[in-house]
Amino acid sequence: MTRSLKSKPEAQIAPARVRCAIYTRKSTDEGLNQAFNTLDSQRQAAEAYVKSQVGAGWLALPERYDDGGFSGATIVRPAFNRLLSDIDAGRVDAVVVYRLDRLTRSLADFANLMASFANRGVTFASVTEQFSTSTPGGRVFLNVMASFAQYEREVISERTRDKMSAARRKGMWTGGTPSLGYDLANKRLVVNAAEAERVRAIFELYLRQGSLMATVEALNARGWTAKAWTNQAGRAAGGERFSKHSLRRLLSNPLYLGNMPYGDELHDGQHEAIVDCELFDAVGAQLRTHGRDGGATLKNKHGALLKGLVFCAACGFAMTYSYTQRGGRQYGYYVCGRALAEGARACPKSRAPAGELEQHVVAQVRSIGRDAALVEATVVAAQNDMQTRKAELLAASRDHEGQVRKLAGERANLIKAIGQGTPALGDRLSEVDRLLEESQGRVADARAELLALNRHQIDEARLRETLEQFDPVWDELFPKERTRLLSLLLERVAFDGRTGDVEIRFRTGAPAALGRSA
Repeated sequence: MTRSLKSKPEAQIAPARVRCAIYTRKSTDEGLNQAFNTLDSQRQAAEAYVKSQVGAGWLALPERYDDGGFSGATIVRPAFNRLLSDIDAGRVDAVVVYRLDRLTRSLADFANLMASFANRGVTFASVTEQFSTSTPGGRVFLNVMASFAQYEREVISERTRDKMSAARRKGMWTGGTPSLGYDLANKRLVVNAAEAERVRAIFELYLRQGSLMATVEALNARGWTAKAWTNQAGRAAGGERFSKHSLRRLLSNPLYLGNMPYGDELHDGQHEAIVDCELFDAVGAQLRTHGRDGGATLKNKHGALLKGLVFCAACGFAMTYSYTQRGGRQYGYYVCGRALAEGARACPKSRAPAGELEQHVVAQVRSIGRDAALVEATVVAAQNDMQTRKAELLAASRDHEGQVRKLAGERANLIKAIGQGTPALGDRLSEVDRLLEESQGRVADARAELLALNRHQIDEARLRETLEQFDPVWDELFPKERTRLLSLLLERVAFDGRTGDVEIRFRTGAPAALGRSA
């Protein structure tokens, strides 16, 4: 019996199956609803590449990972996040893209992704560049391509910044939060006549009120709000109630003089001015005065003793000094701001005779100096309140400074992303600019108040002497000095026109004079 010397052919071993996830991305969402778009063409090319690797066991997964309208400057994308979740779950062996920059344009993100893929045994392949991380040469070439992608993105961002700078220096509008009084047409600021008239009225109102907070109260009572507009996504934006910070920003906005700001520079704008120089300078001078003394000095040409201190107990609005002329005499009143703005029916019985109310408040202040125990309590409370307020201001300043740093970092990242060509982030950049300016304003306000407190240290002996000898001291003071003294002693006077009661809250924390009729 003879045996063949030839051995039987060994059975061929099938290659292990490699499950390939195809990822596609494009920066804009144009044409995504068409029957065939660039996301489809990317997937078609990737599927053909996977078929060419069938000998290595490659198989395209049916799941689609398509991100339309997302920039490669960030890896926060819905389909990409879903892909990463499937990789973590062990459902993907290889990631295939049409081109490297479809995955990311950030070298740091790319390096982190490659390290993550390697740790999970996932291969990465690019169709156009014809390389794969399964080979040493592919891994080297991949790092080189990622470096060029990062370089290209930084160059585009730098060019975008330079273009925006040049446009601003030419007085052109380059984006940001719209300002009350202007609309945007063909990338240019055009005057909105109705809003422009309101802006001028706000400037004049602030000059009359002499205080940011009093002006804010009056604006909100009238229902006037900041600029409202429709953003690129078609959603309503803006229209917030005024605050001290937003009002200060409006009153110091150089756009209203026809200027275009760029950093610390001002350039002639290509838009019309809506506030004349005389009015703008007068408001600026008053703002600077309030900045130096913490807003304690208010314009008070009529000598109203309680200006800025009186509030309506019925509705909480500030009460404004007003007067009438009869028979050659002037009769002063404190009138609820809501009644002034909306009519007497909005807050009935909200008028207090100025002379009677002022005499009542002064009488309560006199009573402090006649009670030695109350003087002692007032001095101690004043010192405690001062230290508490300083601690609050320091903590608030630190919080606001942290928010400024956070927003500044986000702003820098948004500018880079916009430079990559992601217009959808423009609205967020405008919002961040607004929030950043508000946070910077809060830091400035906290520092200004803290500085004012440090300048006005409580002199225990002087305060004690002032309270104990209030009568002779009061009689020697000029009207402006009397107003200043009351503003230092009193925090709030609430007048209830329904009952005639007056509630006085001392700034030092001393007991209030409750239920005393004026």
